[in-house]
Amino acid sequence: MTALEDLEKRRAHECRLTPDRALETLDDADGFLRDRGLLTRTVDSALPSLFEACHEEPYARESRGFGQWPATKFPWFGLLGARGHLILRIHRGKSLLVTEEVATLLDPICRAELARMEEADEGWARLLRHLGEAGPSELDDLQTELSLTPKELKSLRSPLERCGAIVSRSIVYENPHRHTSVLARWDQVHPERVRARDPRRAFGDLVCAGVRAAVVVPEREPARWFSWRRQWDDALLDELVADGRLVRVDGHLAVRD
Repeated sequence: MTALEDLEKRRAHECRLTPDRALETLDDADGFLRDRGLLTRTVDSALPSLFEACHEEPYARESRGFGQWPATKFPWFGLLGARGHLILRIHRGKSLLVTEEVATLLDPICRAELARMEEADEGWARLLRHLGEAGPSELDDLQTELSLTPKELKSLRSPLERCGAIVSRSIVYENPHRHTSVLARWDQVHPERVRARDPRRAFGDLVCAGVRAAVVVPEREPARWFSWRRQWDDALLDELVADGRLVRVDGHLAVRD
């Protein structure tokens, strides 16, 4: 067995890619997240996927989109968020569950993004300042207090969520039944500041965490995982390999044992 084949076998086991490793309970899913550090909702890259690890028939096989989600286990992604794990949009706008350990790696990056986005645009700055003063707020309250339409608020929050400056949390009300979200600044959902670190170094730590979560990945893929394109350059992987943190194996990357 070649080194790459061995890594792919490990990946199949640790990322639960075979039906015999299917997640059976929400506690199993919580343990899977804690073991991997981060999970996508659906399969979109080499990063481990919660729904893929369920190995459950889709809700509506003939339908696209939501219909392809697991028939009974589709709420688990949100339920893990309700257990205190952060759900972020830093995966190019797609949902990503992260543990506290990974959130700690993210902290220097997201705090730097808070400062950058507040300086870059007055609309973003107004929303960030308001959240700083009012605290985490529901969408309806923000629309009223900032005199914004739903479309205007969405256009402001989307880039802020993608870069990690703000985090949204879905909530459901009964009587009457309705869905909404609460928006919060990064420093409100992760108030403990991590000791000062260069954001680029923190980004390297995050890339290594992603590679570890996936076990083995095509070498070109990590450049497409996260929203912070300016943090990426061709020298980053060379530095991580030179530092002994990653290894190259037949066009793939893995974390050095």
